[in-house]
Amino acid sequence: MSTLGFVMLCHTALHRASQVARHWAERDCPIVIHVDKQVDRARFDAFQKELADLPNVRFSRRVHCEWGTWSLVRASQMASKQLLREFPGVRHVYLSSGSCLPLRPVEELRAYLAARPMTDFIESVTIRDVDWTVGGLNDERFKFRFPFSWKRHRFLFDKCVELQRRFGLLRKTPDDVVPHLGSQWWCLTRQTLTAILEDPRRNELEAYFKLVWIPDESYYQTLVRNYSRSIESRSLTLSKFDFQGKPHVFYDDHLHLLRRSDCFVARKIWPKANRLYRTFLTGDGGGPRMAEPAPGKIDRVFSRVLERRTRGRPGLYMHSRFPNPDWENGKTAAPYSVFHGFNDLFDDFESWLSRRLGTPVHGNLFDPKKARFAGDADIYAGCLSAEAKLRDYDPEHFLTNLIWNTRGERQVFQFSPRDEQRIGAYMSNDGNAQLSVITGAWAVRLYLSNRNFSAIRQDAATFQKREVEFINTLRHVKSRADIRIWTLAEFIEEPMENLQGILDAMEGASAMRLTEAPRMADLSGFPAFLQALKNQGMNPVTVGDFPHEGVSHRPSVDTNRPYLVS
Repeated sequence: MSTLGFVMLCHTALHRASQVARHWAERDCPIVIHVDKQVDRARFDAFQKELADLPNVRFSRRVHCEWGTWSLVRASQMASKQLLREFPGVRHVYLSSGSCLPLRPVEELRAYLAARPMTDFIESVTIRDVDWTVGGLNDERFKFRFPFSWKRHRFLFDKCVELQRRFGLLRKTPDDVVPHLGSQWWCLTRQTLTAILEDPRRNELEAYFKLVWIPDESYYQTLVRNYSRSIESRSLTLSKFDFQGKPHVFYDDHLHLLRRSDCFVARKIWPKANRLYRTFLTGDGGGPRMAEPAPGKIDRVFSRVLERRTRGRPGLYMHSRFPNPDWENGKTAAPYSVFHGFNDLFDDFESWLSRRLGTPVHGNLFDPKKARFAGDADIYAGCLSAEAKLRDYDPEHFLTNLIWNTRGERQVFQFSPRDEQRIGAYMSNDGNAQLSVITGAWAVRLYLSNRNFSAIRQDAATFQKREVEFINTLRHVKSRADIRIWTLAEFIEEPMENLQGILDAMEGASAMRLTEAPRMADLSGFPAFLQALKNQGMNPVTVGDFPHEGVSHRPSVDTNRPYLVS
């Protein structure tokens, strides 16, 4: 005489439900199956015929089932009542679905329950202890009325909730009822389940729960508290949900994960997971074990999956998340360095820095004419084009693609007020960015240009305005980049030390001391140029307090090192 019976709720993949039902029935477990009334008669008759040779399989009266409605509770009530009536030897009733799959031998589950004859296994927690409800409606699901289907009549559903919130239309909870929530998949003792189904107040309680939102997650979970002698607030069925409240589907490559959980049953199994069904329904479940079901063993895996799905890999923008700004796990995939003003102050700075770092160094990637890739390439890693129009259509993702496509090689490029400035805010908020800025260095290039002074003055005003805006962006409280800022006057006081500090931050403790300095532009007449700008009404404040004596080179062991002459 069996002590364990199953109630199965089926609506799809009936061929898989037939396999699982046969597996349990052939091991002396009576089953009552409810098939959704939406399933056409031909499929239902074929399903019945497949199991007709099993004397301990029954089919309950069919009702039309819909997610989140009372119909699911009604279906489980009818099937449970039939199971208890027709199989008096059943002491525990296990609720499952047609997409469930046993992970351990039935004998182990039967022995496990026999050792706990008066224990009910059902997740049952109070509203205030629930942190997994998705989409709000936590305590409101018990206080409001929900006469409309959330899936079929979303507009009416939302309007009904809105009106009840606006006018405070709250329902009274029946006496001696403390709302609880939990998984709909339970295993209850005959005594507890009978007490629920035969409650003298059943009509009153059903009238209340019929208008609760998602009653299959609250009806049994609440009433079991009134009758159970011993409750284990957990489900014996492995059922995982994502951040949107949707169930995870298990596939063939989850075989080892399912074995490791030590759970008795799992849902939701993909109907075409042939390896899973073949493995667990042929008795090859990994050998006998009496371990306690421990879904927590695989929680870490699901946490990583959740993080990968919601946050992604750093710097990789997926189509599934593209429309949502800042959903990604970091803006870019790897650290990179930006030098602002250095190739204005130093001649052939990119070549010098490339020799020092041993990697390619780009020019001004956001130059208005084209992206100045290392080697003046027109196409770079990942088929990135140097065309300005393509780059400027989405400069943020141009930079993101460059960093992603060159993972393992630090990207270094130049930036200046002459460049397209939109990328500045993006870089300042990127924790991978290292920005080294010499303000006012744009004046050096203007000084060395052979142009009319009126045009120089106009450009100087434009560049300084852009640079001030860029600096203000970098100094914003929400900036996350590693930022170093000097005025031109400050930087040339100790150029070698400042360069060494930048390289130390890039290369870490392994950074070697500089033995070669980049060649600084000739600034012998630069103070007079700055004074001329001032005389024309344009004050180059971002240059800093530049000395009137100018800059020259003092003889030293390192003849390339520039010094300030006082």
